Amino acid sequence: MRVRMRVRLMTCGLMLWLGWSAVMGQERVAFTEGRDRIEVKIGGRPAAVYYYGGDWLKPFLHEVRASSGAVVTRGYPVTKNAGESSDHFWHHGIWYGHGDINGVDFWREFTGDPKEDAKFKLPIGRFVPKGRPVLKSGVRSGTITADYDLLAPEKKILGTIRQSFTFHREGGETIIDADIRILANRGITLRMGDTEEGSFGLRFNDAFRQDRGAVLTNSSGLVGTENVWGKRATWVDYSTTISGEKVGLTIFDHPLNPKHPTFWHARGYGLCGVNPFGEHDFLNDKTRDGSLTIPAGGDLRFRYRVVIHPGSVDSIKVAKFERF
Repeated sequence: MRVRMRVRLMTCGLMLWLGWSAVMGQERVAFTEGRDRIEVKIGGRPAAVYYYGGDWLKPFLHEVRASSGAVVTRGYPVTKNAGESSDHFWHHGIWYGHGDINGVDFWREFTGDPKEDAKFKLPIGRFVPKGRPVLKSGVRSGTITADYDLLAPEKKILGTIRQSFTFHREGGETIIDADIRILANRGITLRMGDTEEGSFGLRFNDAFRQDRGAVLTNSSGLVGTENVWGKRATWVDYSTTISGEKVGLTIFDHPLNPKHPTFWHARGYGLCGVNPFGEHDFLNDKTRDGSLTIPAGGDLRFRYRVVIHPGSVDSIKVAKFERF
């Protein structure tokens, strides 16, 4: 009896130790709040910085890093690095916006150059935070959630956009899950217009430019921006080499997203826009209308996954990540 009891105690102790080891082996996601920004750390190392409010017209993730520490997003306009591209002032890191919501442009931002800003065809709107983001840190993942008013130039609030970014790491791969809800909660209908300027955007480190050796691939096996741009696909990958390190980003469209599989505004200069709306541009058919309408009181939800992986596109097990 004593032997059996001892064996049971040893077994329970081993199970507890294994369970504790598994938890301890996870890389904890933690947040540090600053003025209009939140630093994201995974396993005690910088993973991204979330900017909201203040000087910017919409929130975004900046200095997004691979597990190795390599920065995979462009610094401009937040950080002006020597020799880095400085086109498209509104392309910063990872963000969500759309070029036509009820005739207001929530994609572009004012550059400060009157000549350039005068070229915008629609009035420019902004996302105004309704409060401080809600943070949930944890051993396996961490989430930032925030609500923003969709503010038109005449100070009219069109609706609300709710954004959540969840961070976690599996081995050498860093995963960012974005959950976007657009709520028509101001008593008016919202029309998401047909335009190629949108919607879930990523602007990469210049090393991800095709003319610098980066390779763009989609889920159909098509390669190069000339073949990937404007096509429907369940995912698109950008892979390159940064300081001798092979690294890539695979962006997934959730199976339950409207119009899945989506169109991809995947440019060779380092922009990727995941956009289900711009049908008349992507299909080169001006008779098409890819707009969607959210009735008053309704909402529209989009989910996307970004996997930052070591190696080329062939190194990522797509099936492991495409269901989320």
